[in-house]
Amino acid sequence: MLTIRQAIIVEGKYDKIKLDQLVRAVILQTNGFGIFKDKEMLDLIRWYAKTTGILILTDSDRAGFRIRSFLRSAVTEGDIRNIYIPDVFGKERRKEHPSAEGKLGVEGMEAAVLREAFRKAGVLTEEVPAGPRITKTDLYLAGLSGGPGSAEARRALQKELGLPTMLSANAFLEVLGSMMTRDEFLEMISGRQG
Repeated sequence: MLTIRQAIIVEGKYDKIKLDQLVRAVILQTNGFGIFKDKEMLDLIRWYAKTTGILILTDSDRAGFRIRSFLRSAVTEGDIRNIYIPDVFGKERRKEHPSAEGKLGVEGMEAAVLREAFRKAGVLTEEVPAGPRITKTDLYLAGLSGGPGSAEARRALQKELGLPTMLSANAFLEVLGSMMTRDEFLEMISGRQG
């Protein structure tokens, strides 16, 4: 599995599912044009741009380039890189018909094509065995999800870490996983409770 330090911005959930099989990284979805009105997601993308950097990986159709252009104008600070996939014509397996332009999106690309796109963009990746990650159970045991007062505790920690406070428990879990190892998380939590 490829480990990528930067957060990867994709259009939708099927793109995220595809990349989850290939890379270990934070992968954020724009939900297509939904990003145009999603202030919380834009704030999170801006935060990643300033801290780890972001990689914008949208489809090679008009909609993908419109989203990419919007992100480039909305996120003005930090490390912002574009990753482009080639024009490959065809139809994704889950769809009945090809897209309006007849091109495959990120979800339809072969793993080798995606790896090459990252390489061409100069993104440094490394093969790393997957290690223990922060889990939902860890959040629960730390009082950050699923219990009385957990939402308030989570928001307080998010504020302390300089994160948007409106993150869901799942989004917070993903962000934490990009910021620290499970051991670092457990050490931080024990320090706050002690």
